[in-house]
Amino acid sequence: MHEHEALLNRIPLLSGSTKLERIDKGYSSDDKYMVYDGQGGRQYILRTYGIDQDEGKRVEFERLQMMEQHDVKCSKPIAIGVLPEQALGYMIVSYIEGDEASEALPYLTEQQQYSIGVQAGIELQKMHLVPCHDEEMRPWEERAAAKHQRYRNEYAACGIAINNDAKLLAFIDAHLPIMKGRPNLFQHDDYHLANMIVKDGMLSGIIDFNRADWGDPIHEFVKVGIFSSEVSVPFSIGQISAYNDQLEPSEEFWQLYSLYLAMTLISSVVWTLKVCPDQLSEMMQKIDKVMNDHDDFESIVPRWYKQYENASR
Repeated sequence: MHEHEALLNRIPLLSGSTKLERIDKGYSSDDKYMVYDGQGGRQYILRTYGIDQDEGKRVEFERLQMMEQHDVKCSKPIAIGVLPEQALGYMIVSYIEGDEASEALPYLTEQQQYSIGVQAGIELQKMHLVPCHDEEMRPWEERAAAKHQRYRNEYAACGIAINNDAKLLAFIDAHLPIMKGRPNLFQHDDYHLANMIVKDGMLSGIIDFNRADWGDPIHEFVKVGIFSSEVSVPFSIGQISAYNDQLEPSEEFWQLYSLYLAMTLISSVVWTLKVCPDQLSEMMQKIDKVMNDHDDFESIVPRWYKQYENASR
């Protein structure tokens, strides 16, 4: 029996489905499949993974249930289970129709891009209504500072240096204290255009909650600085604006944003070397762009934001 057919036969919910089509995208080690129903319509997304990951995947499933309770536009959690004979776990979620926003946005008008950014900011606000109920969760500033120190040690030993990294590291050191007292709220933790789906010029959903965590909600915006602003400045402005209730972001917002972005540059070098070293030169270009956007972190507000705001006035 073909591996795909075996999955269809062993998962009760999928017994009426006709076809699985493998999806090869993203960095996850999961196997992902599109599930088609008897009429050939796309029905579900099926993810399979090693049975040893079951506990973590159940946490991810619970987080999707939390998102559903807060009416966040994302995949609906449908089923989770294990197939002991195959030593596999599986998760089934609803399919969100549309195209990856990073591919769709360049073909839309600036106004549409901005509007989708506004929708992304509103969805983020909904996510951040979910507080952490784990009483053993350490304060955000302790966890973030410890993580940064680990990455900083690895960065120092990795043999790759960011241009003007002395300024970058000095900026981080000077601003670490501003994390004190920041909340532990729900974080998607990979919130950028490659994890958003767009259809008919509208945001139809957010995907990939497998990195979700707890911490300062402003940390979500680091991906705007590194990824989203490179694809669409109007989208990025829209997300920031809607998240700040259409008001000019506060000094505190920009200070935290730039601190987390600066820390992410250090961790990105280490992460890229470990996970996808062939993409190092591309990552270093993104890092150089961020350093330029912030004048080597002499400015907490990025150049692309200031230029857009000036052009809009």
